[in-house]
Amino acid sequence: MLEAIDTPIKQLADALGIVGEYVDQTGKQLCVTTDATRRALLAAMGVDASSDGAARAALAELRTAERDRRVDSVRVVRMDDASAGTLYVRGEDGLNGRWRLELQLENGDVDILTGTSSDTGPQELHLPRIPTPGYHRLRLSSRSAGTERVDEQTLIVVPPRCVTPADLLGRDTRAFGLTTNLYTLRSGTNWGVGDFGDLGELAAWAGENGADFIGVNPLHALLNRGFDISPYGPLSRLFKNPIYIDVGRVPELAYTPELCERIGSAEFLSGLEPLRESNLVRYEQVMAVKGIALDALHRVFVERGHGDARGRAYERFVADQGTPLDRFALWMAIMERQGTSDWRRWPVDLRSPHSEAAKRFAMEHAARLDFHRWVQFEADRQLGDAADRASHAGMRIGLYQDLAIGVSPAGADAWSFDGLFARGATIGAPPDPYAATGQNWGMPPIDPRALARTGYHYFIQTLRSAFRHAGALRIDHVLGFFRLFWIPEGETALSGAYVRYPANDLLGILALESARHLAVVVGEDLGTVPEEVPPALAKWGVLSSKVLIFERDRDGAFKSPQSYPSLSLATANTHDMSPLAGYWDGRDIDTRVSVGLLPIDEAERARDERERDRIALLDRLAEDDVLPFPVAPASPADLRAAVHELLCRSPAQLVGFALDDVAGELDAVNVPGVGPETHPSWMRKMRQPLEVIMMSDDARASLRCYGRQRPPGSATTSD
Repeated sequence: MLEAIDTPIKQLADALGIVGEYVDQTGKQLCVTTDATRRALLAAMGVDASSDGAARAALAELRTAERDRRVDSVRVVRMDDASAGTLYVRGEDGLNGRWRLELQLENGDVDILTGTSSDTGPQELHLPRIPTPGYHRLRLSSRSAGTERVDEQTLIVVPPRCVTPADLLGRDTRAFGLTTNLYTLRSGTNWGVGDFGDLGELAAWAGENGADFIGVNPLHALLNRGFDISPYGPLSRLFKNPIYIDVGRVPELAYTPELCERIGSAEFLSGLEPLRESNLVRYEQVMAVKGIALDALHRVFVERGHGDARGRAYERFVADQGTPLDRFALWMAIMERQGTSDWRRWPVDLRSPHSEAAKRFAMEHAARLDFHRWVQFEADRQLGDAADRASHAGMRIGLYQDLAIGVSPAGADAWSFDGLFARGATIGAPPDPYAATGQNWGMPPIDPRALARTGYHYFIQTLRSAFRHAGALRIDHVLGFFRLFWIPEGETALSGAYVRYPANDLLGILALESARHLAVVVGEDLGTVPEEVPPALAKWGVLSSKVLIFERDRDGAFKSPQSYPSLSLATANTHDMSPLAGYWDGRDIDTRVSVGLLPIDEAERARDERERDRIALLDRLAEDDVLPFPVAPASPADLRAAVHELLCRSPAQLVGFALDDVAGELDAVNVPGVGPETHPSWMRKMRQPLEVIMMSDDARASLRCYGRQRPPGSATTSD
């Protein structure tokens, strides 16, 4: 039974999207939001509800604002909706008097409609034309009794769904690809971390072996030191991590023979050797070495001027990226000169990009800002080159990028977009059988009211950055399009509550950007999934995530992959799980014991359960005729190949093979629920260099992709 909303605090919280109750992951326990949680989350939204009187006043103010608002500030509408050509006008006064409606289309065209009305109450105005999909502006001005009023609306017209694999693949709608954590790659050319050059090599190899996409971890900008190395908690979701730049492919290197000679010297290479040989990515050391080289290369770029094609390309990039790039470069430059990377601890007059002190800093350090803009330009160029190599290798989808759910509260986006991110709350997940107190991801939530008030500008920019050079995009925790679990600052998830988000608006904008970039969208929809989510994702053409290890019947048996929906991406596991070989051997159980997540006295029971899981997996492989009998495969490579063939027999339009599985890795790159002082998450490298993996018979044998491999000779010539 739903909790009655009868007090001012409950009514206020409901009006601002704070959910009063939810059913936990077991489907049995009803969790009710307390008034204390409501007050804390409302405060994070900038609403004073500290007392019943304050809540009553805030509710009255909210209702007055709603009553006085004549036109919604933003409206997202599907192109096939009959109302796409209508402006809805609310309010008691309506349009009593002369009015003028201006429609400014995204391409700059302007249509004007005028009229006179003596009506009161809600009205509908039919636009001069029905806009095509895109971002448009409406401006309604009216004069009544000598008073002029102006209202504006961002009108976003969207296609009915995202691009799907069928749109890109044609009649052959089933494809497979590889997914990898780029930073884990070893090679004979990188400087201790996988880079865009490695990505291009891997894409070419995968394409030659029939793959249609190559997936990567989020490439967002990171601090690359200390604990700030998780690709899912970046400084910014708008810009890339410069650690992935392949210094040897920077064009300015051709004009600096001294630097070429230095980085090719025995002394320099011997200095790189420990970074290459380390089993863990040494982020700070790698970035320090690359930073010195990039500084020198940027100086060459500046000295050569912007008169050539590269200089003009740089100017176009800076102009296209606009203010967000300027602010990111400014944040980076200020951060380098402060004693802390947390902008919340900077001098007060530098805590906003709008301050006079920040503007002065930008002018005084213009050269350093230019360096950071140039670094982003080169990272973007190299990522584009990797995408080109995927295309030349015959991939019909190409790069498959990953969009993190949030950003660091101390980072560039939280500083640049002041007022968008709520303060005093973080996002996470409610308690479940695996985490008794839930999960706190430490990232600030976006205030849904601020998001709509700004015309979804940041969200649009985030999508455009993520889709850039991509033929597919994974949305991490796509459930956040519908609701996010907010946790009051300083509390555990036991004190959290869900907050609603404008899912249809967000999915509509996603469809528009998907269409503009001709890119497929995959939603990571794991965990506690509200019943309205799967049909909504399917309606908008967003692929569901189907993970073999999670797809079980109530008795623990693995579901037949034939049950997977066509509109899905099927994989064996995720980055938070052990690769197949480690899962089979129970390495993840040993890891959980060693980091304190699993008590020693429960480990034996976990191993017994894993033995039952192994038997259940063999039964499924035998039943689907990818192993002749339900007995252990002859080798670990045979197991991986059998699982891959099992997935490929599913109706899922896309199947992803983890490079970790192809190469026979044992350990996950991340162990959720423990800090970096306990386990080196996001640092583990692959055991074998990329060159060895690409020559491995076991690796090729594991690419068993029944009915999905492109025919030989379908790839074009690659460089």
